[in-house]
Amino acid sequence: MTSITRYFTQLSPLQCQQFETMLRLYPEWNAKINVISRKDIDNLEVAHILHSLAIARFVQFAPGTRVLDLGTGGGFPGLPLAVLFPESQFHLVDRIGKKLRVAQDIASRAAITNVTMQHGDIREVKASFDFVVSRAVMPLPDIVPLVRRLVERGQHSGIPNGLICLKGGDLTDELRPFAKQVLVEDVATYFDEPFFESKRIVYLPL
Repeated sequence: MTSITRYFTQLSPLQCQQFETMLRLYPEWNAKINVISRKDIDNLEVAHILHSLAIARFVQFAPGTRVLDLGTGGGFPGLPLAVLFPESQFHLVDRIGKKLRVAQDIASRAAITNVTMQHGDIREVKASFDFVVSRAVMPLPDIVPLVRRLVERGQHSGIPNGLICLKGGDLTDELRPFAKQVLVEDVATYFDEPFFESKRIVYLPL
């Protein structure tokens, strides 16, 4: 857990235990269900957990913040963020039941209590949230119409409520419709590992 503790030095003993549990359980599950790419499972800490925590470098969720994780898969970025922000609430949604079951089991066994999960389509979500987060789910022009109704107007954590995505590669065409509103930051400004050289945080107020 050296990479996580290198950048997040104020973790409590419980948070350290929760991350260690995640690092132990994901490989066990991945041997049964392909939740994480086989070639990436050996880089779980950096490529999945630390990558998810890049959002915490961009914004510190205030206590009581409500966050929706769209297309969480096996729990990214929702579960690592839930560990880091135990006073915020995270709702993880995915259409693939077997992946969501992995996230449910890991949340239970790691005693991550500030999460709820929903198996189904984002269109079935009825609640409202301060932020929607996602990790390489779909292009921004496809996400925005799906989540705009779910984000309550306001400013809950120092920035206007909105959409925060973890993305990679050339985003020029994808971001063009939102050029006047979108903010893009390089994850490499937060973390030194070579993996992050092409990774971006995309934030769109809604």
